[in-house]
Amino acid sequence: MASNSAGYSLVRCGLLGFALAASLAWTTGVVAQKYPTRPIRVLIPFPPGGNVDVFGRVLWPQVEKELGQTVVIDNRGGANGMLGSHIVANATPDGYTLLHVSFSFAVNPSIVKKMSFDVVKDFAPVTDVALGTGYLIVSHPGFPPKTVKELIALAKQQPGKVRYSTAGVGNGQHLTGALFAERAGIDMLHVPYKGGGPAVTAVLGGEVQLHFPAPAVGIPHVKGGRLRGLGFTGGKRLTALPDVPTVAEAAIPGFLADAGWHGVFAPAKTPPAIVKKVQEAIRMALQVPHVRNYFLNGGYEPQGHTPAEWAKLFQADLKRYAEITRIAKIEPQ
Repeated sequence: MASNSAGYSLVRCGLLGFALAASLAWTTGVVAQKYPTRPIRVLIPFPPGGNVDVFGRVLWPQVEKELGQTVVIDNRGGANGMLGSHIVANATPDGYTLLHVSFSFAVNPSIVKKMSFDVVKDFAPVTDVALGTGYLIVSHPGFPPKTVKELIALAKQQPGKVRYSTAGVGNGQHLTGALFAERAGIDMLHVPYKGGGPAVTAVLGGEVQLHFPAPAVGIPHVKGGRLRGLGFTGGKRLTALPDVPTVAEAAIPGFLADAGWHGVFAPAKTPPAIVKKVQEAIRMALQVPHVRNYFLNGGYEPQGHTPAEWAKLFQADLKRYAEITRIAKIEPQ
């Protein structure tokens, strides 16, 4: 009799567990169907004017249309994206606070000893927005070199004198600049700023001689004559700047440095159905011709992977960038 009672209890517990799981799935589904019912805040953890901000302001208005709700962009620059990321890590996991960040998010764990959050445990990957094909090398018009070869020659004559600005220590511009210097056999002075916007302003104002902007940021300045385009670090010339050669063809055969990804993350424990709904809205927005063409013309290839696919890609990049920062000899601070 005791055996039958125990068996009945197990069956009852199993049925209760199934009922609870079914109820939770139903509740989550209902929440996702209703989401969003109020404005969504997207944290871009860099100042206005940088490449993530520029692309974000083209993408998110279209995502608004897909979701049927207002999206508010909130720029919170500082600490190579960590200040804004901290806000999202501690936000309520309900889909109303999202992070749109560059691949510096995957680099920071390798260059910062103590972070206020864990990029894996405290975030839910939503999707990768786009992958950059490369960076421009631009100079202040008053800087004498007019080609990559002339730049390298001058830098060899004046070790440590050529200054280049970036959006922060360990971001893509810094890694590309360090890789370029290493491959060219030169010594340049890295000058980090609190975001891409200030870094561009620095070269426009002559505080530094060089900058490595994303094409979408650098192209207008080159076409307007405010900056000189010396080279492009990608595998082929940009359609928008056909007269600017790749670094590989101009001076360093085989040189290639992509501009990394832009990606979206939500706070950990955000309901998977909501994460999926945001991912699908972004994927659809990236297929709209004017959005897609803006990314392509700016040197970025639209992506939009599912949350599961993006999680795998992100985990792989954490290991890849750990190796790149080691090669660049960036000591954790």
